[in-house]
Amino acid sequence: MAILLLLPALALVAGVFLWPLLRYGWLSLQASSVLTGLVPVPNGGANWQRLLADGRFWQDAAQTLRFAGLSLALELLLGLALALLLHRPLPRRGLVRAVVLLPWALPTTVMALGWRWILNDPFGPLNGLLQSLGLPAYGFLSQPATTWLFTVLADVWKTTPFVALLLLAGLQAIPSELEEALRLEGAGPWQRLRRLTLPLLAPYLLLAALFRLAQALGVFDLIQVLTGSGPASSTESLALYAYLNAMRFLDFGYAATLMLGMFAVVLGLSALVLLAQALRRRLAEMAP
Repeated sequence: MAILLLLPALALVAGVFLWPLLRYGWLSLQASSVLTGLVPVPNGGANWQRLLADGRFWQDAAQTLRFAGLSLALELLLGLALALLLHRPLPRRGLVRAVVLLPWALPTTVMALGWRWILNDPFGPLNGLLQSLGLPAYGFLSQPATTWLFTVLADVWKTTPFVALLLLAGLQAIPSELEEALRLEGAGPWQRLRRLTLPLLAPYLLLAALFRLAQALGVFDLIQVLTGSGPASSTESLALYAYLNAMRFLDFGYAATLMLGMFAVVLGLSALVLLAQALRRRLAEMAP
């Protein structure tokens, strides 16, 4: 009976995930592009050989990993701090939570357009502030270092409330009696956080990390709208590179190969996160 009840969900997953994945795998072994009249022609794995020798793919992979790593670390740290704050008895706590969650509720495209306007040279508010202080305007989106930094900050501003919401749910699931018992034993706020809150929040932190890792590695719309992969492809992600090959160059076979390569990166890193969590739990069980 359990298997029968799960069959509709399994069929849905197979339709929206497994079948496209198999289709990508088949297409990656074809030379399907506008140059061949969009007719699949077997290429004997040439797309995969091209992928391994493609310097732009490895550059974009490094940039995507760097973006995902820094944004994930900041979001977990700030999300935890925000969740701890929202968990306290604040005046008009419902209104405060609604305001905090507002960035996450905004569409990514709208948010990216807002950041692009803020960073505009020379008419954006940030440059207006610099000029009011007697400083020259700065091209925040024309220098690779600052462009990459503000791309990360925009992603952190957008998705930190999502992490905070997950962690807030975890905090509300912790029995208040446990915290009160530690307080009566003389444990301070830091000791309660380290000995009680963080261990019980570990499953929620893992869930938030997996969600945000997969989303950050597949980032597309934020970079497309905010920077357009510039300057000089310094902020280009793997998803954007695959999109350019498919929609601009109409090289669908190689675009499918890029998507499978990105899928392998996401799958490998997610497995490492789960392995690290299992190892941590195992070591905690073995500790005296």
